[in-house]
Amino acid sequence: MDKNREHLASRLGFILLSAGCAIGCGNVWKFPWMTGQFGGGGFVLVYIICLLVLGLPVMVMEFAMGRASQASPLGMYQKLEKPGAKWHIHGWFALLGNVALMAFYTVVTGWMIYYFWMFLTGKNVGLGFVEMITNPGVNVIFLAIAVVVGFGILCFNLQGGLERVTKYMMVILLVLMIVLAVRSCTLPNAAEGLKFYLVPDFTKINGSVVVGAMNQAFFTLSLGIGSMAIFGSYVGKERSLMGESVNVIILDTVVALVAGLIIFPACTSYNMEVGAGPGLLFNTMATVFNNMPGGRWWGALFFLFMVFAAMSTELAVFENILAMVREKTKWSRPKGSIICGIVIFLLALTTALGYSKFSFQPFAEGSAWLDFWDFIVSTNLLPIGALVFALFCCNKFGWGWDNFLAEANAGKGMKVKNWMKPIFRFVVPVVVIFLYVYGLVTFAWK
Repeated sequence: MDKNREHLASRLGFILLSAGCAIGCGNVWKFPWMTGQFGGGGFVLVYIICLLVLGLPVMVMEFAMGRASQASPLGMYQKLEKPGAKWHIHGWFALLGNVALMAFYTVVTGWMIYYFWMFLTGKNVGLGFVEMITNPGVNVIFLAIAVVVGFGILCFNLQGGLERVTKYMMVILLVLMIVLAVRSCTLPNAAEGLKFYLVPDFTKINGSVVVGAMNQAFFTLSLGIGSMAIFGSYVGKERSLMGESVNVIILDTVVALVAGLIIFPACTSYNMEVGAGPGLLFNTMATVFNNMPGGRWWGALFFLFMVFAAMSTELAVFENILAMVREKTKWSRPKGSIICGIVIFLLALTTALGYSKFSFQPFAEGSAWLDFWDFIVSTNLLPIGALVFALFCCNKFGWGWDNFLAEANAGKGMKVKNWMKPIFRFVVPVVVIFLYVYGLVTFAWK
């Protein structure tokens, strides 16, 4: 182990921190609206299959590369690749992916903070999603809050800042969600929403549903841009990585499923449109809370939980960017935090002002800067990154299966078995290539 590298103090810290990176807007904002648009229970079923067949192998590979190299994605390939190989070029794409993700994610985090503040101060009546995203002042102020809080926490050393904050965040998050799910499931007509959400309608499962589910699996687990590799590099060899990956995926999936238990019963109870898309969370939940006894406080609780979910991912990705930049520049934590924070704030202004002062339509009508950044990350860098990890870990021209297996299976716990090799080596790359090509062919370019 690299003695100079910061390490996480506890196994619980590692699992909660990795889950914190995976749990965020992907589970609670994106998963419900995709479930609503893709027909409910059938999408949920396909999504869970994708997590097991694609998400789990890629997560184990990413953790293993991080732990074996004791480096960030920028330095990881240099330590593991054969002399003269060019795998390390992907490290720069990983850095690009993390930065591009934060160019819109920080803005969405700001929206969560804004909604929380409006409910807390009792200004929740007439609160609208479109009114918010087209208000430049609100977007810039709350983006600044999201960036300053995130990099402010990282100015402290890793264990003191990131681990302590995330541990508490994750526990509060899970308690809050369960309270809200029970509240939602006891509303009138909740059974109808539960049926839509939990009972698969197989007639609604088609190619687009499968592709959507696969994309969502990578997005929700933050796989393909080195986000999980960095946490692998901070953890010791006491536990095997298959078991740790299973724990992270279970936590992540429980949060996504509970988010659906909060949203869909509430939708049918108040006759809201389940297929409302990205505005589902904001518009539906605000309407629901405004029609509920004590709704102001339920709303404040719900959006507080959304702030925790979004911040946990933001902190984890900021940590990745900071680790990569510091590895190359040797800057101190505070200096790196300030410079990275300024760069990300300036980039994210494109998204923050994309619906008002700085409009830009990259694709079909209605698309904006947020869609441009999301296209770079979700449609391109995540699946390509997952493919690179699979090829690198499972083939002799990369790191090699035997090296990967020895690293992944070091320590106590569940092991990667030899019978799984065809899944890791062939199934994952073939399915990912298909998903990627199909996704580009069917993408709404104009």
